[in-house]
Amino acid sequence: MRVPDFFVVGHAKSGTTALYEMLRRHPQVFMPNLKEPWFFARDNPHPQRDGERSIAFTGRKRESLEDYLSLFAGARADQRVGEASTSYLWSQSAPSRIAALQPGARIIAMFREPASFLRSLHLQLLASHEETEKSFRKAVELEGARRENRNLPKYAYWPQTLIYTDRVRYVEQLHRYLTVFPAEQLLVLVYDDFRADNEAVVRRLMRFLELDDTQPVEVVEANPTVGVRSVRLDDFRRSLRAGRGPAFRALRGAGKAVSTRRVREALYYPLLRGSVYTKPPPVDVEFMSELRRRFKGEVVALSEYLDRDLVKLWGYDSVG
Repeated sequence: MRVPDFFVVGHAKSGTTALYEMLRRHPQVFMPNLKEPWFFARDNPHPQRDGERSIAFTGRKRESLEDYLSLFAGARADQRVGEASTSYLWSQSAPSRIAALQPGARIIAMFREPASFLRSLHLQLLASHEETEKSFRKAVELEGARRENRNLPKYAYWPQTLIYTDRVRYVEQLHRYLTVFPAEQLLVLVYDDFRADNEAVVRRLMRFLELDDTQPVEVVEANPTVGVRSVRLDDFRRSLRAGRGPAFRALRGAGKAVSTRRVREALYYPLLRGSVYTKPPPVDVEFMSELRRRFKGEVVALSEYLDRDLVKLWGYDSVG
């Protein structure tokens, strides 16, 4: 079985999905249809919410190495093999586990201005049902309780995802990789560069992976940020689609009986999504300023670590 040659390790909401979609179009690259396998980050130390047993993995299933490697069975011998899991950057165990299996792996990390990153992440977690607190400020304020497995949403099977400010330990995250990989195997990308010139960043990545960088690059927009109108309505939609409980199954069955799949996909599902999702809410300028003051030290440290002036690029030179 093929072991991946490279890993796009994150962060989320920093262009990783678009990068994955653009990179996998290269004829010399094989990436599985499943983005975010998370195999090397399945190290959740938290007990389940019912307290009955502890779990040592993320998600709802265990996965063997053979199961994971089967994702890459379709790769040709002449292709680079890779995957993209944003959890690998903030997982404490992923770097060493990746290095143990593939010491020659190339690692691609992506960073974004901290406050904007966390706001966008909060909206994504709302949309994916892992978060239920619509207020970004209140969600961050709940971190203390959530570290103790309190005030957790029912779908938060990995509570660590909701400790937002832990994601902004950029230097520590990079250091974990540089402890087990030589510097020449690590490429650090900045979200602002990717937004400004997708093609140039992708070609730089091609050269890093020793691919033919003369191949055409198709610019892709992926994983747009959306707002959630109602968490309860979204939960109802999720339950209805999954058919949880006899009442939901009966309602879903009745809907299928009086409509075709084409009608549901053309009319019903878009209408339901439109009733749940909307444009992102206005930015809480005061709270974003508080976060930037909180994270300025991290931005300064990352600037020094990368020898690049991110303080000025991200506007932290005006933060007191």
